[in-house]
Order: sequence, then structure tokens, then C-alpha cells
Amino acid sequence: MVVQSYKQLIAWQKAIDLVVAVYKLSEQFPRSELYGLSSQIRKAAVSVPSNIAEGQARLSTGEFRQFLGNARGSVVEVQTQVLISERLGFVDAMDSGPVMQSAVEVQCLINGLLKALPSRV
Repeated sequence: MVVQSYKQLIAWQKAIDLVVAVYKLSEQFPRSELYGLSSQIRKAAVSVPSNIAEGQARLSTGEFRQFLGNARGSVVEVQTQVLISERLGFVDAMDSGPVMQSAVEVQCLINGLLKALPSRV
């Protein structure tokens, strides 16, 4: 099957789910973090599906690979920021666990996409 739209990519669909989960989790952060960690984690999460979409719309496989790399970096950023929010006591592991699982799933899907794309074009 040839992908006609980024919306067909399961990695993009699951990344959108990750964004929603991050927004819900970050609602628990203290109000004082509105422009701090809350803003940072939301930006990182939004960056994941945005990079997948933009990369898929590019003209070359090489560009797509580059944007997938950016998306993968943003997923790791989200994971790191969730761990920081736990350490700071903003959320507990029970609440953040599903977000971390979602992030790992998205990371695996991005890795699968990268493996499926030709290395050189």
C-alpha cells in the first residue's frame, strides 16, 4: 500500500494520541509551571506528529528520514520531561505510566518507519 497522506500513518495517529495524553497529564502540573515544564512538554509532544506529517509531505525519502529523526528526538524529550515531572512531584507514576507507554509505542513505530524506508535515495 502506498501512503497518500500522513494521516494514514499509524505512527502519526498514535502520536496524536500522545499529544492528547500529554495535555491531560500536564493539566496536573502546578500553575507556576504554565510557562515552564508544562509548556515545554506540550511543545515537544506536538512536535512529534508535526514532524511526521511534514516529513511525509516532503519530496524525498531523505527528507522524510530527517523529519522522522526529529520526531524521534521529540519523543525522547517527552519521556525525559515526564520523568522530570515525576521527580518534581507534579504527577505520580500511576498517572504518567500511560503517557510513557504511549511514547514508547510511538518511538517504536517511528523506528519501524525508518527501517522500512530506503537508506539512500
